[in-house]
This record gives sequence, C-alpha cells and structure tokens, in this order.
Amino acid sequence: MTRSIRLRLLTGAFLLALALVLAGCGGGGGQKGQGKGGQEQIAIEGSSTVLPITQAAAEAFNRENPNVDITVGGAGTGDGIEAFCNGDIPIADASRPIKPEEADTCQQNGVEFIELPVARDGVTVVVNPQNQFAENITLEQLRTLWEPSAEGEILTWDQINPGWSSQPVNLYGPGTESGTFEFFTEKAVGKARSSRSDYQASEDDNVLVQGVSNDQNSLGYFGFGYFEANQNRLKALTVNGVAPTAETINSGEYPLSRPLFIYVNRQALEDNPAVGEVVEFYVSENNLENFVQQAQYVPLAPDAAAETRERFQNRTTGSSPEAAGGEQVGGKDKEAKGKGKEETK
Repeated sequence: MTRSIRLRLLTGAFLLALALVLAGCGGGGGQKGQGKGGQEQIAIEGSSTVLPITQAAAEAFNRENPNVDITVGGAGTGDGIEAFCNGDIPIADASRPIKPEEADTCQQNGVEFIELPVARDGVTVVVNPQNQFAENITLEQLRTLWEPSAEGEILTWDQINPGWSSQPVNLYGPGTESGTFEFFTEKAVGKARSSRSDYQASEDDNVLVQGVSNDQNSLGYFGFGYFEANQNRLKALTVNGVAPTAETINSGEYPLSRPLFIYVNRQALEDNPAVGEVVEFYVSENNLENFVQQAQYVPLAPDAAAETRERFQNRTTGSSPEAAGGEQVGGKDKEAKGKGKEETK
C-alpha cells in the first residue's frame, strides 16, 4: 500500500477512534463505522479513471444521505485493490479486472469480492492540438514507441512514422500503479507492465491532460472521459484507423476499449449497511447511466447494466463475464443464496 493511502486510512481511523472516545465520554454509544457527529464512514480508493464516476455517485448519495461520509481517492487500481484485499476499504475502483494473485490475497485475508462492471472506456491516445501531422497511429507504432527497448532510442516523431516531423516526441502516461498503464502496455506492447520509463508519469490524469495540452511535441494516453472533458485542449488520434467514440468503445471496435469496475467486499455489506445502500444507489437503474455520463464515459449496454445489478442483488462473488473476456478470476462464480437486495436496507 502506498504511503498516501496508508496516511489517509490512518487519519480516518484516528478520527473515528477519537469520535468514539468523545461519544463514550458523553455517555452515548457509538456504532461500528460511525465517525464525527454519528456519520457513517466509507472509504473508496483505486483507479483515477473510475474516480469521476464514483465521485459523482458519492456526491449524489451524500445530498440525499448527509449522515454518510464517503471519501473517494484515486491512487491507482493497484494500490486500491491492495488496500481492498487487505480489508482496509470496503469498495475499490478499478480500470482493469482483478489479477489472479490479487484474488489469492483477497482469499487469504477472507475477503470475498463482488465484481461490478459500471462503464465502458477507451484508452485514448492524444497529442497537442497544434500537432498537424499525426492523425492515426497503429498498435504496431505504439509498440515501437512504448516498448522497453525504445527507451533512449525512439526519440523523434519520424522514428515512429517516416512521414512525421523530425522534432522530439515527449511522452506522458499513467504511473505503474495505474490499471490504465497495465491495460495499455498489455494491448499496445504485448505484455502488461512492459514499458519504457523515460516519460512523464502521473497517477493523476488531470496532470497528464495539463502536460499534453502545454507541450506542442507531446503524446500521451489516458481514459476517454478525460479526453471528452478537455477536447478543446487535446487532439485524439485514431488507433488502427478507428476513432474513440461511444459507439466504437461500446461495440469493441476501438482497439483500446475496456470495461471499468468497482469491487465490493461482501462481508462489509453485513458489517456496515450503509455500504450496501451506497452501492445499490450507485448501480441502480435510475442512476448508473447518469453518473457515467456525468463523468463523460460510455454507459454499459442495457443488458450489461442489468447483469451488474443482478450480480449485486444476488451477492454473486468472483469475476464477472465482462472481466478478461469472460474468464473467471478468483474462483468459480457463486451466488450467495438468500442474500437478496432487501439485505442492503
């Protein structure tokens, strides 16, 4: 777990303990998960890509339920899932499916996870709007540019495409704890986490947007929602001739399409009813598409959204069909018999 997540969780734990001590001194009784003023405390951590969707859901829930204090962080999928599998947080955001070794850690720590796809995304390759020569890039060219052997060797645009400028190419991308980094390297380079390291890295996609928009020779990649929110400052390249749009992302035609997830600790739903209320509100038929659109990502197809709600209502643990092209992670899918929607109330 990174120092930033650890500090946030320790601070939250300290404030919770302090609130309970003060409540005890006053003769009152504090309940598990309650903080200052009797508020329920829920910490969500993980993907900076999924963060805007979860933040929209948290803010909407808080407007209707001011007694629940939800904090949402964006330290990266890897750090979020690590904290989740260690039992430190009840919900994690993820821009990739959980890995088998992470699922093993969850199992070792007694954390049964419910995997819920919440949206579709297309990792978007962007350049500065002043770039007049680059319009399309192939997966093979992305591999040439980003593979480890390119470090210190592929330094100018014309080394990617002989018809492009001889100016230097300045690279921007997510840090190594990012699920976007893992997804992109697997799809573009051919091996997850295999990448050159001589680029401007950040877990904060807004920092990447700022970098690309201020650098005429830049090329970067991040989630579609961050491009959509900053179209006046960025230029998206087509990949293998396909532009990232809601239609091509949902159909899978865009080569860098992927699902986005939240992970829910099944036991946390029993320990803190507010967790179930938040998740039910998040994925409800009335809300999920609105939150995804607010964050400018691509809503799930209706049948996929219905499957997400069914998985949550049935407390179906393990990996979903959306993950890894339908492959299961963390053991065979199983339904928790009798664990219906009514138990989250």
